[in-house]
Amino acid sequence: MKAAVIVVSDRIIAGERLDKSSPLAVSLLESYGAKVISVARVPEGAEGVAQKLDEALAQGARVLVTIGGTGVGARNLTPEVTRQRITCELTGVEQQVLIEGLKHSEKAGLSRGVIGLTSRDQDAALIVNAPSSPSGVRDCLGVVLPLLEAVFERFR
Repeated sequence: MKAAVIVVSDRIIAGERLDKSSPLAVSLLESYGAKVISVARVPEGAEGVAQKLDEALAQGARVLVTIGGTGVGARNLTPEVTRQRITCELTGVEQQVLIEGLKHSEKAGLSRGVIGLTSRDQDAALIVNAPSSPSGVRDCLGVVLPLLEAVFERFR
């Protein structure tokens, strides 16, 4: 299964912060058998996120993990861009991610990450919005990745 990782961060783009989360996401995805076909970094806001999501979908990615851009800031628009591309939001999985995150940080509730499918057919892709911290990525993907087989078994 092809996967893509998109880091959404003004500070990483500006070189003010190291990207510690995407290597972890790649490692976790690969441990579940995914082939990561791209890792991209874009500034916060809608345009870069939209472009990279669309590119990854065009390249055949079936699992797209965005990292960052899920907070309450004015430029944190990753969930809004994601909702434009999904037809089936997995609210129960989102709640599971929140519950797991709250075990480790009281700030987990500030993440507005969306998880959903782009369609309900054999071409479906799963988009996962993870928070920007390595622990947030670990919590999020720790919930989502064990569910991949169950999510995609209906589309075989």
